[in-house]
Amino acid sequence: MFVLICGCGRVGSSVAKSMLAEGHEVSVLDEDPEAIALLEKGAEQSWEDMGGSFTVGTALEVDALVEAGIERADAFVASTDGDNTNLVISQIAQRRYRIAKVVVRVLDPARAEWYGEQGLLTICPTKTAIELLEAAVREEARA
Repeated sequence: MFVLICGCGRVGSSVAKSMLAEGHEVSVLDEDPEAIALLEKGAEQSWEDMGGSFTVGTALEVDALVEAGIERADAFVASTDGDNTNLVISQIAQRRYRIAKVVVRVLDPARAEWYGEQGLLTICPTKTAIELLEAAVREEARA
């Protein structure tokens, strides 16, 4: 499977490394040319030597998405640090390029829920943290 990941911070780089380790073809797009360092952290080889590809560009620009391989992507992950960017590029991936699996990180729980209802597969780390914290407090209260 060819996976395109937009955003190479802690989340995007971790997902990219996991997908590559599982044998998938992985392309990462980030506007920061230094972000590739997260893909190579702890590795003995460069990201490209491990089989990954890295494109420097802005995910909101179609030319950058095309250069990163969106036209042949089987899966698309939007994990930049901005909800607005993630939501826009996910809709582009889903509607314009008809990518079968589009996953989008959305920090705002209300927006994650609304866009989820509109058909996007949203992941909300804020909501997950709230649920885990609440569960931890409840467990402590029961002890």
